[in-house]
Amino acid sequence: MPDTGGIAPAAAPPATDWRALLLAHWPMWLGLAAIGLPTLLALAQGPWQEESGVHGIIVLVTGLWLVWRRQDEIMAARQEGNPLITAATFAVAIPLYVAGRAFEFISIEAAALLLAIVAVAHQYWGLKVTAMLWFPIVYLGFVVPIPGWFLDTITLPLKEFVSELVTGSLAAAGYPVGRMGVTLYIGSYQLLVEDACSGLNSLVSLTAIGLFYVYLIRGSNPLYSLLLLTMVIPIAIAANCVRVAALVLITYHLGNAMAQGYLHNFAGMVTFVSALLFIFALDWALSPIRRRLEGKAA
Repeated sequence: MPDTGGIAPAAAPPATDWRALLLAHWPMWLGLAAIGLPTLLALAQGPWQEESGVHGIIVLVTGLWLVWRRQDEIMAARQEGNPLITAATFAVAIPLYVAGRAFEFISIEAAALLLAIVAVAHQYWGLKVTAMLWFPIVYLGFVVPIPGWFLDTITLPLKEFVSELVTGSLAAAGYPVGRMGVTLYIGSYQLLVEDACSGLNSLVSLTAIGLFYVYLIRGSNPLYSLLLLTMVIPIAIAANCVRVAALVLITYHLGNAMAQGYLHNFAGMVTFVSALLFIFALDWALSPIRRRLEGKAA
């Protein structure tokens, strides 16, 4: 036997017996499936098909993976939750779910479903584990679609800001471009930023992806993670500036039909790629600050 120096190796946490868990708590899983599957179907047929909600399935899968990857820690720290807290949470979640389902308010329905899942997790895993999983819970909140009226209220000033920034940049480059509000004029063409550049509705998607990257790659340093998180929204706006400029240039050089064709969808892909590259580049540029913070924490 190898010499361990008289120190017994730490016992590995017991593996999760998912079959036993399923059999022991089948009413809970059946109840979650009964309310969860219709909501997921409604999300897949509605908000997840729109640009503002295209991140939904990605967030759902990666959020569940964030929980799965910590299953050993969860089972090691697991303890029974407080029934009063669970009951109080259900008392809020179930009426909200029924109201959202009955009146087809998918945002309320999805939020109530997430709250019910958190209540179940608290009851089975305890408050300590629920607190430990704060980021996956917050991250899964991006599955809840934002109401269109609220999203329009947020994006309208951003559209005006982006249109002004793009107009000034292209004018400085010598292009015959002007604007009136969110309407851009270049050559003989007129573009309405509100329609042609609805990529600003992807702001939530880009923020969700940025949060996932920061937590997964740099989550070990809270201060540095917070610094990166504060830059996610400016990066998302910058990426949308790239999209607007690309659509304007495509319209000017190739015509409006080309800009509204497959190149329009391609510009949407450019938005996401640009945002990710911006985040990676910023992370690289701030690496001296990260190393300094890590040195102080050591």
